[in-house]
Amino acid sequence: MTALTAGPRPDSALVARLALADREFADRLRHGLAEAETRLREVAADVPDALIAEWSRYLIEAGGKRLRPLLVLLAAEFGPAGRAELADRARDAAALVELVHVASLHHDDVMDGARSRHGVPSAPARWGNRTAVALGNRLLVRAARLAAELGQEVSGLQGAAAERLVRGQLRELTGPAEGESPLTHHFEVIADKTASLISLALRTGATVAGAPAPAVRALAEYGEHLGTVFQLSDDLLDFEADPVESGKDPGTDLAVGVRTLPVLLALSEDGPRAAELRGLLEGGPLTDEADRRRAAELLRGSTAAARARELLHSYATDAREALSALPDRPARDALAALVGVVEHRAS
Repeated sequence: MTALTAGPRPDSALVARLALADREFADRLRHGLAEAETRLREVAADVPDALIAEWSRYLIEAGGKRLRPLLVLLAAEFGPAGRAELADRARDAAALVELVHVASLHHDDVMDGARSRHGVPSAPARWGNRTAVALGNRLLVRAARLAAELGQEVSGLQGAAAERLVRGQLRELTGPAEGESPLTHHFEVIADKTASLISLALRTGATVAGAPAPAVRALAEYGEHLGTVFQLSDDLLDFEADPVESGKDPGTDLAVGVRTLPVLLALSEDGPRAAELRGLLEGGPLTDEADRRRAAELLRGSTAAARARELLHSYATDAREALSALPDRPARDALAALVGVVEHRAS
């Protein structure tokens, strides 16, 4: 057993931040998250080879917010009450969605050349790119098996989300097509790479719980908007956040040449500072630390961050409005509160 295996599990801090008035409901969410965490670790390590099992659990045991499992459980609250099998299906659905997310982190860290993740060395930093890619593939395949166990509809949802995820990664690599707006391209990449998994969590939770079709549609729409809010806040964190709080290397996107929303907006400005930023970025990834610091300084001194926050708040409003189609339940209030948590997150 590794030190990480014996270490503490991700706590229910996210539930606490929602400040839920219904204590019984909050306790039910905490219990569900604990059950989902146990199932996640079991499924990830479900392989005869002990070393592969250890590697597969590595990023899971390093931590994480477990936003997507929480969304699965919240969406499941809109199904019929009193179904004895619901808890097990929701637990498995939560594990499934987090497996897809963790698989994507392995691949992202290879693509971005990231050296750390959740405060520990990333999988490619520890074992190399080939092993990291293979681990991501294994977790994605294991998620597909778990989805099949939950039924054809869930399997279809997982497959569609995985397809969007890969398409978004490829589109990020290729960049905007000829004549395509860089901003349009950026938001389409966000929809596929980030919002797809957030929406998957909500649709899967609602589906396994037997929620009515209008609720599933409303939750899916909410998830698309919330996913965009999450990624836009991440764009801002790349050059604004304390790395200790955010758990990611500062300037990671700048280092690999990913043009986030603040960068795209800053490049559209006039004046000597925008011209200097264009000069820094025209050569591609900023591998020099001094160049990254200067680019981050130029970004902070532009109006781009404020403009990006305006767009972030607009998507947050859209997410809250999507909830109006849901019945009045504690889970709806929790989802509304979660928008604010994501909107103003620091990690």
